[in-house]
Amino acid sequence: MTPPRGTLFVIAAPSGAGKTSLVKALMERDPGLRFSVSYTTRPPRPREVDGQDYHFVSEARFAAMVANDEFLEHAKVFDNSYGTGLATVREALERGERLLLEIDWQGARQVRKRLPEASTIFILPPSRASLEERLRQRSTDSEAVIQRRLRDSVEDLSHWNEFDYVVVNDSFEEALRALEDIVAGRGEASARDRPPIARMAAELLRGH
Repeated sequence: MTPPRGTLFVIAAPSGAGKTSLVKALMERDPGLRFSVSYTTRPPRPREVDGQDYHFVSEARFAAMVANDEFLEHAKVFDNSYGTGLATVREALERGERLLLEIDWQGARQVRKRLPEASTIFILPPSRASLEERLRQRSTDSEAVIQRRLRDSVEDLSHWNEFDYVVVNDSFEEALRALEDIVAGRGEASARDRPPIARMAAELLRGH
């Protein structure tokens, strides 16, 4: 008997919105979810494991994969290339798995074109000040790089309304519960089109 088709959940956010911590906690809370490991040309960070955090590949290998149409989506982010293997995702969905993909808005847009049934989730920070504080806390970069990341993050924010669900990471536990509800099929309270979200997004983008 063929298993019911699985679901692909796509989670995106501006840099500094706390997406990675939320995804990690969500995976721990819901062991039935499987993480889709992306390909990247950036070098591994300390403690990152090849094949677990990312598939680390050369620029030449990545370019060959693009040429062979091996990616569900791919994008250049902060001077490095990232991509999701198409065959891996298709096979997982055919097995009935629930797959989690952590990418940026550009990648999410490409996924929607190829797999319109995917559920897409965007994570918003509660304020511009919070976004900048998180970027500074986690970064050892120069002020110029931090400012560039902040500008890029605000640009990312402008794409919030392309997603099915929007979760505000003000309270970590509340944001995590909202994600749990979405992947369990109870995400109505996080639907993109609720009025407070449009107001919050407008506030975040003001002055951009």
